[in-house]
Order: sequence, then structure tokens, then C-alpha cells
Amino acid sequence: MIVAQSNVTASPPTPWSQSLVEPKIHASAYVHAFSNIIGDVRIDANVTISPGVSIRADEGNPFAIGANTSIQDGAVIHGLEQGRVLGDDNQPYSVWIGKNTSIAHMAIIHGPAYVGNDCFIGLRSTIFNARVGDGCMVMMHALIQDVEIPPGKYVPSGTIVTNQQQADRLSDVLPEDLKFAAGIISTNDAFRANDRRTEQHHSPLASSTNDDRSSSLAPDVIANVRNLLAQGYRVGTEHADKRRFQTSSWNSCASLNTNRESEIISGLENCLHEHSGEYVRLIGIDTRAKRRVLETIIQRPGDRAAAPMATDRLSSAPAPSIHPSCDLPSRGAAPTGVTDDTVTLVRQLLSQGSQIAVERADKRRFQTSSWHSCDRIESQTETAILSAIANCIGNHPNDYIRVIGVDPHAKRRIAEKIVHRPGVAISPAPIASIGLSQPAPTSVSHSSTPVTSSTLALDVVETISRLVAQGCAIFTEFADERRYKSNAWETGGKVGGRTAAEIVRALESIVSDRPKSYVRIIGVDQQAKKRTIEKLIHRPVK
Repeated sequence: MIVAQSNVTASPPTPWSQSLVEPKIHASAYVHAFSNIIGDVRIDANVTISPGVSIRADEGNPFAIGANTSIQDGAVIHGLEQGRVLGDDNQPYSVWIGKNTSIAHMAIIHGPAYVGNDCFIGLRSTIFNARVGDGCMVMMHALIQDVEIPPGKYVPSGTIVTNQQQADRLSDVLPEDLKFAAGIISTNDAFRANDRRTEQHHSPLASSTNDDRSSSLAPDVIANVRNLLAQGYRVGTEHADKRRFQTSSWNSCASLNTNRESEIISGLENCLHEHSGEYVRLIGIDTRAKRRVLETIIQRPGDRAAAPMATDRLSSAPAPSIHPSCDLPSRGAAPTGVTDDTVTLVRQLLSQGSQIAVERADKRRFQTSSWHSCDRIESQTETAILSAIANCIGNHPNDYIRVIGVDPHAKRRIAEKIVHRPGVAISPAPIASIGLSQPAPTSVSHSSTPVTSSTLALDVVETISRLVAQGCAIFTEFADERRYKSNAWETGGKVGGRTAAEIVRALESIVSDRPKSYVRIIGVDQQAKKRTIEKLIHRPVK
């Protein structure tokens, strides 16, 4: 909802202008409550207006501020009644500030003035009756007046440029200068992303119909983008229709040749929008090593929004609910070694049209995740599948057994669930009513008593159980809202407990003690001394 605020007002009537023109601010822009915007000011998408900024188009007007530009604390933008500059749209403006530009703290832009795209205007610098071309860097305490600065020029700190001969002698921007500006812009992007989640301040005239698809990206996708940028990696996107997906023949989306988070997010949204019926994946690229460091699918055909990225190999999509009529008590009890949870899982997978397979691993292979397939399941009937699971358990009572759900169209796994662990005996279950053959007498073991939790999600509990079975240590990390958005986690230490149930109870207590924090668990292979998994287990309620 757009709320009127007192710091965004129409220009007052003056002898030279009686019209009460109000600012026009894009819905995605952020305007701090302690700033002031007056008159015919046109602010484009993803602009940040920080505290203490004064933008007054009450004398000279109009003003234009381009997309992704940042106006930092204490900056002043004003204009004289007389004098105009030609904007990039060939219309006259008192002040024109282009796209992707940073106006630093306490800087003054006084019209008539033009500042181009991709510029940096440093602390306490002043631009008056001048044009600054694209890609220029004006450092601290500089004065630029009555001149035109050519594109790509560097103005050192303290420089006074008041004639065109001085402007023409300026040196070019160097790569290290661009790196400095990119660091500032990246920081501004992070602040804007945080501020837009904590306090949205829009003009009364901001259109509520503006296209803002940022909500289509899952928080985990945005967090992955930030992690990649923080490590200096490049970000790309690829798409594939169902046929190309099956042959792993991906096509690149539009190139994202930028390190600005806002532009990358926009590029991702555009790719998802343009290829809404296809698979889309996010790519992280180490440009120095010339290799990919990440490939993760963020959209699948039929998704209405970008799919959240799973933090382990289990499918993140919730299984469809089973109608009571699907319980079919007339089918009788499950075969020996097959639990009710396994029956429910099989029915859920069959209801989705999935194919089902069974795999096994002894303790050594389980720790290295080297699984063998059990006998191939040719039939797609429930009784045949349950019989195959029971036979696999019966033939390999000292192995781990897991059920695999496979999407036959996408040729991908959508579920992996361990249904039997070695070493726990059970009583045989009746089987005559479903006509299944009795497994071998050795099939007297099945999965251990399932670990449950009243506060942790089922996939979290399963992840904990798997880590414990693999002999991994489990640690916790915490982050408040600000640290979570900047991926700056605090270490919480190792979780005590020898069994999965004990660790689950400990984590429940930890989450209960930190209701306003993000909490994630870290699985650590203590022999290899490396992390095996990072999984978010709690988000604060907002």
C-alpha cells in the first residue's frame, strides 16, 4: 500500500509557477522518512534517497533521477529559475542525473546541471551550471562550474574546474578507480535491499500498477546472488525447454555483464518472465579460474514464481495431501519391514505420476553416499512397489535402504527418503490380506523409530538424521535481519547429543531461545574437515 508522507510534497506557489506539481516516484524506489522531496521531481526504479537528503524542485524544475541511482546522506539537489540542460530524452530539465550513479554524502548538485550514467560524485563536491559525462568520477571536495566534463574523466579530490581548458586536460578514469566506485555501489545496493524490506516510503502519486516482479524471486535465490557477488564471482542465467532439459542443452539468457545486485536481480526476473514455460537456472562463474562454481535451477515449467533452492538433495516441494479415500484399509497391512510412513510416501509419489526406485548402501558406502540400485521395479502398482521395497529390506537387512521418486518427464529425482537402517528389529506384520509373498526370514529389521519434532520441519529432521548416520558433527549459526541480508552469520557452536533425537531436542531449545533470529545448521565432515551441508531451519516471524 502507498502511504502519503509529509516529506514528499508538491511545490509551493511562486510568482513564476502557480502549479502545485508533486513528485513522481517509482514504486520500487526507497525514500527515507528523514529526507525531503518537493515539486516536479521524477524518480525512476530502484533509486535510494538516504536520510537528510533535500531535493527541491520549487524554483528550477523539473528534476530527473535515473534508475538504480543512490543519493546519499545530506546531499542537496536544487536549481535556479533560469537555465536548463537537455536530458537524455531530449527534454529540458533543471537537473538531470542519469542511471547507476552515486551522489555521495553532502554533495551539492545545483541546476542547471547534468550528471550522466555510471558516475560517482564524491563527498562535499559541488556541480553547478555544468555537464558531467557518462562514467566520470568526481572525488571529494571538488568544484565543477560552467564547464562540460567529457565522458570517462577523473576529477581528483580538491580540484576546481571552472574553465573548459581545465576540463579537457583531466585524466581518464583508471581500472582501480572503477573498482573503488563499484565497491561503493555494491554497498549501496545492499543497503537499499535492506531498507526496502524494513521501511517502504513512496510518493502519494507512485503508481501501484508498476511492474514489480522482485517478489517472484525466492529469498534463497537472492541470498545466492549476494553470496556469489561477495566472493567476486560473475552471475549468469540459462534456460531450456523440456526437450533441451532432458539432453542438458541449455541456452544462455541475456548477458549479465554487471556486478550490481539490483541489475542482476532485474536480469533474473526478466529471464524468468521471458521463459515462464521453461527451466531456468542460475550460474555462478569464477572468471579467473574460468569454471562454474554454481548451477542451480530456480524455475521449472509450471512454476508461478521462482522456485526456492533446496539446501540439500531432498525435493523442496511439499507433497500433495492424500485424500482419506486413498488410505484404502481394505488393502491390508504393509509387508514385513515396510512402515506406514513408507506406504504414505509411495502413495504420494504415485499420485504425482512419479516413478519409484529403491537403493541400498552398507555403512561404508552410506558415509560416502555411494548407493547401489536394488532390483528394478517394472510395475507402477502400489502392491508391487511395496513388495519390492520389502524384498530389498529382506535381502539386505544390514544395509541402509532408501526410496527414490523420479519425475519421468524431467528425468530428475524429486525425493530421496531412507526407509530402513541396519540394526533394529521389528515384529513381522500381517501380509496375507494383500497377497504378497513372505520375505526371507532374515527380513526382521527395518528403519529405527522415526525422529519427530513439534517445531522443526520434517525435511530438517530427516537432514539431521542423515548427518548423524554419516557421522557428521552439527553446528549452528545465527543472524539477525541485517546480518542475514549481508550473509554475515555468527557461529553458535556444536550441537550436543549423540543421537538424532537428542540433537533435534537441542535444536528445538535453541530455536525457542532465538525466536527473532535466522538459524541454520552446518553439517561438518570432521575427518575431511569440510562442510557438507548448510540448511536454514528457522526464520523469524514477521
